Amino acid sequence: MSAIQYTAAELAERFDLLVKGDGGRLVDGVGTLAGAGASQLSFLSNGKYASQLAATRAGVVVLSAADAAGCPATMLVAADPYVAYAKIAALFERLPAAPAGIHPSAVVAASARVSASASIGPCCVVGDGAVIGDGAVLGPHCIIGEQCTVGAQSRLVARVTLVTRVTLGRRVLVHPGAVIGSDGFGLAFDRDHWVKLPQLGGVLIGDDCEIGANTTIDRGALDDTVLEEDVRLDNQIQIAHNVHVGAHTAMAGCAAVAGSARIGRYCMIGGNAGVLGHLELADRVTITAKSLVTRSIREPGEYSSGVPLQENLLWRKNAARFKHLDEYARRLSVLEKDSDND
Repeated sequence: MSAIQYTAAELAERFDLLVKGDGGRLVDGVGTLAGAGASQLSFLSNGKYASQLAATRAGVVVLSAADAAGCPATMLVAADPYVAYAKIAALFERLPAAPAGIHPSAVVAASARVSASASIGPCCVVGDGAVIGDGAVLGPHCIIGEQCTVGAQSRLVARVTLVTRVTLGRRVLVHPGAVIGSDGFGLAFDRDHWVKLPQLGGVLIGDDCEIGANTTIDRGALDDTVLEEDVRLDNQIQIAHNVHVGAHTAMAGCAAVAGSARIGRYCMIGGNAGVLGHLELADRVTITAKSLVTRSIREPGEYSSGVPLQENLLWRKNAARFKHLDEYARRLSVLEKDSDND
């Protein structure tokens, strides 16, 4: 098989970029500014790496017009170099083709509907009433429960479980170990013991979403848990029952959203951040890493909580003082009143 190659001019035309330098320069792969070779393309989008530009051996570099001075390589000038690089790098990704059909080791219920163009991998289980759309791919050991739907061109990489009443839209990518449609954490306390609430809803996931490895999305108690189109979830995220996540929102690893919270469109939630239940976040809200959202946010913007990292001795002193914060506030209030009376 011949190597994948593009000229700088071909890439510029395909992605509407400006070429500066040798438009005939061939590119057969991508790499970092520090590690790329003469036949590879790299990019500069973060000023922290600007010092590596002058010494790069990359044949082609994607960058902004503001960073073009001093670049020794052919340049592809982009309004957003990171986006342009992402689109170019995708040309060099070649996933193994999944053969259409059902692997002999798979178990498919008689009432399931599987498209002839879908690929059902080794040891998969497809339950009663499930629907597998055109060109969908189920990797090894996936379990598709009763009344679940996998939309056209969606790909479940491996060991993905759709428990029950889960609907995936078109072109959804689900990484290994994800569990979608499991019971939400619904309990009522009856004098001296817990009573489990039945989880009667489902999960609706829109087109072009991505679900990270070992992420869990619980089905709704009554209404469905919903992810609108183009939501991107990193690894090990918890989405509780009846959560609604707006389109184009992204969450980093280990974030958690409690039950019945509503996240707006175009939001970004940092790693290990948490959103308490029944709260609402407006569109275009950014929550920085390790923050805890304890109230609804009505206006777009960037929000943070938590204590920044400190030298341990200073942190211990401040932690001890924190216990006296209310006392200090009361004493300050008295002093301010005495000052006003003077």
